Amino acid sequence: MSASEPNPGLDRVRFALRATGVKSEAANPHRSGVHSRGYLPHVKREGASYFVTFRLGDSLPKEVLLEYQGERAERLRRLLAAGTTTKSAPSAGMTPDTKEAIDRDYRRKVERYLDKGAGACWLRRPDLAELVANALRHFEGQRYLLTAWVVMPNHVHVMVWPMPNYLLGDILQSWKGYTAREANKILGSTGQTFWQPESFDRWIRNDEEKARICRYIVNNPVTARLCPTPQDWHWSSAWPGW
Repeated sequence: MSASEPNPGLDRVRFALRATGVKSEAANPHRSGVHSRGYLPHVKREGASYFVTFRLGDSLPKEVLLEYQGERAERLRRLLAAGTTTKSAPSAGMTPDTKEAIDRDYRRKVERYLDKGAGACWLRRPDLAELVANALRHFEGQRYLLTAWVVMPNHVHVMVWPMPNYLLGDILQSWKGYTAREANKILGSTGQTFWQPESFDRWIRNDEEKARICRYIVNNPVTARLCPTPQDWHWSSAWPGW
């Protein structure tokens, strides 16, 4: 290959390396930076993999979500007031709060509530679970790479790496828009809210975090007591049938 010829492999490496670079002020915040969809902040890092959760519209009552968000906001307020940083020493036998710990606890509360199976749990139906699983895999290798994914009764977890020139928000919109239309046709409820508009997304910082989240994703059906092993859940990247 001559120096003048394009090198897709090199371009992909350069793209991935930008995940740790400094964001240009002119950069698109949907590629790298902080932006908001609704009331949740979303941090984007171009070239990164993301842990994404999206859920059915009735899976988490608004009052429950507001309670969790209020607890998170109060902890963040106390953290800011105390001037605590990740390097500060703990007081008398107590571990200091950090923003990362607060965010982690918030996500875990939401995830535990989802695993209770609240709402209609339409994705318990094999035809609807299959619809979502096939949608996730449809553009695999063309627009994104999937590291791990699972379709639960009322929510979906995915670890995804958007390929160059594809935005995470557009990928999510494609998944949710298509499956909502098709699911509502099957349910005979066209026009009804299927997915909650907001999604939870987090860019993956390092390989250790990536491995931990992958384990969480594939083990989620086991944790929720839906099956004995990850390989038994048909609507997951762990199922050998895929």
